[in-house]
Amino acid sequence: MVARSVVELPHGAEPPYRVFVNGVPQVEGQDYRVKGRKLLFEQELVTEGRLGFWRWTLMFFGIAGTYRRHHSVDVQYRLDGREQVATGLEIRSLEKPGGVDGSGAKTPEAG
Repeated sequence: MVARSVVELPHGAEPPYRVFVNGVPQVEGQDYRVKGRKLLFEQELVTEGRLGFWRWTLMFFGIAGTYRRHHSVDVQYRLDGREQVATGLEIRSLEKPGGVDGSGAKTPEAG
C-alpha cells in the first residue's frame, strides 16, 4: 500500500495554486491532486515533530544533529485577487487509523 498525505489549503485560497515540497515545485496531476480545499499527495510526506528534551540538548551543544525525514509544504495562491503564500502547512497521513481519504470517507484502517 502506498502511503498518501493530505494538506488543507488556507481558508479562502483560490487557484491558481503553486505548490512546493521542500522548495521544489510540484506538478498538479503528477505530484498532487486538488480535491475541494485539500491537496492530495500520492506519496508519504512527514514532519519531524517535536524534539524531545535530550535530542534538543544534544543539538544545542553540537553533539548530535537530527536526521529524520522532514517535509515542508508551501503554497502560493490568490485571495481576494492578491497573491499570498502559506508556508509550512500541516501534513496529515491518509493511512493512519481514524484518518479520512480525500472524499471524506474513512480509510479501511479506520473501519
